[in-house]
Amino acid sequence: MSVQTIARRYASALADVVLERGEAREVQRELIAWEQMIQSAPNLQEVLRNPTVALDQKRAVLKRLIERIKPRPTTINFLKVLLQNQRLTELSEINRKFTEILDVRAGIVAAKVMTARSVPQNAQQKLHARLAEMTGKKVRVDFDTDPELIGGLVTRIGSTVYDGSVRNQLEQIKEKMAG
Repeated sequence: MSVQTIARRYASALADVVLERGEAREVQRELIAWEQMIQSAPNLQEVLRNPTVALDQKRAVLKRLIERIKPRPTTINFLKVLLQNQRLTELSEINRKFTEILDVRAGIVAAKVMTARSVPQNAQQKLHARLAEMTGKKVRVDFDTDPELIGGLVTRIGSTVYDGSVRNQLEQIKEKMAG
């Protein structure tokens, strides 16, 4: 079974629980913080990945981390389930799927906007409003930069890409001239 399939199952089950309890975004923030902590600690990653480290030792490490960080009970239970099933190292993919599932259930569509340079806040707001109008849904927009675009922007909503970059326009002119 693929990591994406497994992640989707865990994320879907967690979404059912947190939406019922009304703590979806809080648990999401805590799990993202856990993911970042694990990724920033190579020794912790090694302990969690290494099959020669006994499960009891891994539980002890997780228990100490939980005592320090004090997440909510739902987060604690989910982390323990992941550890028990040897899936804690897949938290990154589970978090990604969890975010997707929460967005879908909330009627939110994710958009990624790539520009050559950072976009001023007022332009971000206008683009956000335009994307919401285009999709007819609430939109969560992530902005990123790519200097190779030269100018313009590339927007991805789901599997649809709107490429209004200068680089793309230059490529189209090049093809027309060569053709």
